[in-house]
Amino acid sequence: MAQLDFARARFNMVEQQVRPWEVLDQQVLDLLFEIPREEFVPPAYRTLAFADIQIPLAHDQVMMSPKLEGRLLQTLQIKPSDNVLEIGTGSGYFTALLAKLAKRVESVDIYEDFIKTAERSLKAQHISNACLSSGDAIAGWKTEVQYDVIVLTGSVPVLKPHFQNQLKLGGRLLAIVGTEPVMEARLITRVSDHEWQTDSLFETSLPALIGAPVSQRFVF
Repeated sequence: MAQLDFARARFNMVEQQVRPWEVLDQQVLDLLFEIPREEFVPPAYRTLAFADIQIPLAHDQVMMSPKLEGRLLQTLQIKPSDNVLEIGTGSGYFTALLAKLAKRVESVDIYEDFIKTAERSLKAQHISNACLSSGDAIAGWKTEVQYDVIVLTGSVPVLKPHFQNQLKLGGRLLAIVGTEPVMEARLITRVSDHEWQTDSLFETSLPALIGAPVSQRFVF
């Protein structure tokens, strides 16, 4: 596929998938067109980089669909002064989107090969304000540090409170919570030292983060 075709495919992705899914923030739409998504997908799926699907990654993980990435990015309303914590680096594409909007992104993934691949992709796009680490962050990461934005790029059956406690005042936590067939995107905003506002946004579906806490099931 020629480079010109990639540009057309990105345009169609934005106009036919992302914008119709209530993503109207022009900065977000421009960014989705600017960052070459095809440079972050596994080579075997390069021609499907702009399809309305979750692209398979190694370790039974996936890239989010383009419209979900756009919707989450719009919801977070990232400012140039924001410090962001991303749990689940994956391909590094969403990391790139975050880094283009924020002051700094700290991204953590349990799989070291994801980190190495994402670092190469980010470097190729001249993105230098993203710091990537390999580790198990689902139970907490640098818990003494507070962030303006925390985003989980996989689902969690149960959302534990430790991440919301790491938000600065006015900080936002975005997570997809639940189990199949019912999951919802939630935005949690810290409104005071001891208060948080939770907004249920929309229903969606994503594989669970590795090690995510499971919900209790009742047996009758």
